[in-house]
Amino acid sequence: MSAQIRRRFLVSVAALAAGFGTGVVQAAVSPLELVAPIAEYKIYVSENVRKLVADTRVFVAAVKAGDVEKAKKLYAPTRTSYEKIEPVAELFSDMDSAIDSRADDHEKAEKDPGFGGFHRIEYALWVQKNTKEVGKTADKLLADVLELQKRLGTLTFPPEKVVGGAAVLMEEVAATKISGEENRYSHTDLWDFQANFEGAYKIVELLRPLVVKESKAFSDKNDANFKVVFDTLAKYRAADGGFETYSKLTERDRKLLAGRVNTLAEDLSKLRGMLGLN
Repeated sequence: MSAQIRRRFLVSVAALAAGFGTGVVQAAVSPLELVAPIAEYKIYVSENVRKLVADTRVFVAAVKAGDVEKAKKLYAPTRTSYEKIEPVAELFSDMDSAIDSRADDHEKAEKDPGFGGFHRIEYALWVQKNTKEVGKTADKLLADVLELQKRLGTLTFPPEKVVGGAAVLMEEVAATKISGEENRYSHTDLWDFQANFEGAYKIVELLRPLVVKESKAFSDKNDANFKVVFDTLAKYRAADGGFETYSKLTERDRKLLAGRVNTLAEDLSKLRGMLGLN
């Protein structure tokens, strides 16, 4: 990204400082100190949503062409950009539901006409083994991704929502995603986990200078726990740079991941108070 574009992003969120007054209780850091890291995070989100749009176009084209094998190969890597920005993507609950809902979020499960997005196409690819029924679903997925890009482009990122969203995402990974329930047909969950952890870690990374001033021990603990989850996932990297199917994860590693991710969720929830955010 060019320096000029980066400056425009910084200016666009500079207004955050003026609006922090009602959201800060005995702020441990100056509101102005939060402007730059949140601006950098918005750039990170913008870059990922742009990649999501580009990858979704290719994925949708394969689905509509009936190329099941190509669509299968594209499914997991296409989703990673969305999973990285989930802490803010979920601020738009209608978009998150349209793009990323599971079958059991709908009354008639896979047969429900309201079940769409990535996971409806996943079901078609791995269970139905054809794309005859999901051409319109694919079109809508691309339209929804483009709408998400539009909304995120005009969103002022509230710091408490960014940090809080990272904590909630870690809680979701530990409580439900660790079971393998999200990508239940393809078993590509490790791709999602890696992206979720990378997205949450990006927030931690950007805020690290401020956190270290309050507690270096807390910051070091966070980094150590992130290292454990990244190292665990690294054991399941495939030769092509992707991941093995989730079924190859040992029960011990699942429990280890769940424990570390729960700790991450607890620590990230404390981070808001440390920074003086509601």
